[in-house]
Amino acid sequence: MAKTKERSKDVRDKIVDRHKAGMGYKTIAKQLGEKVTTVGAIIRKWKKHKIIVNLPRPGAPCKISSCGVAMIMRTVSNQPRTTREDLVNDLKAAGTIVTKKTIGNTLRHEGLKSCSARKVPLLKKAHIHGRLKFANEHLNDSVDNWVKVLWSDETKMDLFGINSTRRVWRRRNAAYDPKNTIPTVKHGGGNIMHGGCFSAKGTGQLHRIKGTMDGAMYRQFLGENLLPSARALKMGRGWVFQHDNDPKHMAKATKEWLKKKHIKDLEWPSQSSDRNPIENLCRELKVRVAKRQPRNLNDLEKICKEEWDKIPPVMCANLVANYKKHLTSECQQGFCHQVLSHVLQRGQILISLFKIQINL
Repeated sequence: MAKTKERSKDVRDKIVDRHKAGMGYKTIAKQLGEKVTTVGAIIRKWKKHKIIVNLPRPGAPCKISSCGVAMIMRTVSNQPRTTREDLVNDLKAAGTIVTKKTIGNTLRHEGLKSCSARKVPLLKKAHIHGRLKFANEHLNDSVDNWVKVLWSDETKMDLFGINSTRRVWRRRNAAYDPKNTIPTVKHGGGNIMHGGCFSAKGTGQLHRIKGTMDGAMYRQFLGENLLPSARALKMGRGWVFQHDNDPKHMAKATKEWLKKKHIKDLEWPSQSSDRNPIENLCRELKVRVAKRQPRNLNDLEKICKEEWDKIPPVMCANLVANYKKHLTSECQQGFCHQVLSHVLQRGQILISLFKIQINL
């Protein structure tokens, strides 16, 4: 039975006052234009509680007990990759039968939501220390310092790459309608490599890299694309060049080339591609290119350059302005890692002492 509309306090007061005056249910209902059953329910509630208030409406009881919710939260906290089906099975083993939808509602009520896991480089202890050192050294740098940085990277663009994850709205039996499908070919249909750069003032040139890039090709790429981009973006004097620790970037000949051109490069920690804000622009580029649906590699190259030039300078400026958030996050993660390492080390020491004591 559906819930009925609650009557206002004024209407309930009138019903109770008329009942106190000796009127019957039918008379009160006729005068106020209410149902007899409504009048009776309000009077019975008044007689029981002696006050005219609306009691809370709890609705259906919760299927999962507080202990069950605690178990779910404990499992998800320890293993964030746990699926809803796994949680359904865990509760079933404990004697509670629920659906996956109920599990999802419970997790959302507890402040959690399902998100795609971020892909980050596999880090060793030396990489973590290097990233933390970089973050601590530059945490207090002003936005003006980051405005002077020209960020660069290389990225691979697949012909049928990001399209494979697109969703469509369709009817039940229209799965293979051509407009509801995405064409695929083996090995992604080919791909091209692009090298580009950007600063807080906008995007620089995007250059297609043909073949395998070595040190000589990289220095040619810098001369033909980096320097013109810096001039076009009006970087001015004292600007800083950022590139990762790829061997061709760190080659002695490359360092001498940069020194000869009076270009200062930013000391960058290893395995830190996820801390480079140009990764956000590369993702934006892939989304824009996917919407254009290129048909071949030449079309892909043309669309990539067109969409790269269309990226608004405001987006570039926001990425640079918010870069301090990345550094703050890195410091927090580094601190947690140090605490965890310290705890594990103390635990191993205690276990060793315990074993020695047992042997004695």
